[in-house]
Amino acid sequence: MTPGLGQESVWDYPRPPRVDSSPKRVVVEFAGRILADTVRAVRVLETSHPPAWYLPLEDCDASMLQRSGARSWCEFKGEAAYLDVVDGDRRERDAAWTYERPVAGFEVLAGRLALYPGRMDRCTVDGEEVLAQQGGFYGGWITADVVGPFKGGPGSAGW
Repeated sequence: MTPGLGQESVWDYPRPPRVDSSPKRVVVEFAGRILADTVRAVRVLETSHPPAWYLPLEDCDASMLQRSGARSWCEFKGEAAYLDVVDGDRRERDAAWTYERPVAGFEVLAGRLALYPGRMDRCTVDGEEVLAQQGGFYGGWITADVVGPFKGGPGSAGW
């Protein structure tokens, strides 16, 4: 897709990914509560993916986060530790992750939380409701200023 005025194509994002800071207000709602509210987020921009937003842990409600013990490895960022998002009887297992000791070049991700927007009640960027990247592996946030096609949907595994 050709980006319009004020839009970015995910095919112009680099590989390895780049981290950009953003002054936009990001709000995440879960189980009728605010899980996160920040104007200090950063975006990880990687070819073929909508941005993954990383929110400062200080701007998140820690009472809604529980370590799950799950881990994964990213060739660019290092080892991720996963967290469940919990409120009362509702639990979304491994719905968020953090890089406690990211590799060189991604140090800014330490102390930040990323999450799957499709597993939250609502995620907004400057008031715009986010659409989740398709598939269960990637945590990209789709907004009107980002165009694809996006990796993650059916038939895109080999991209």
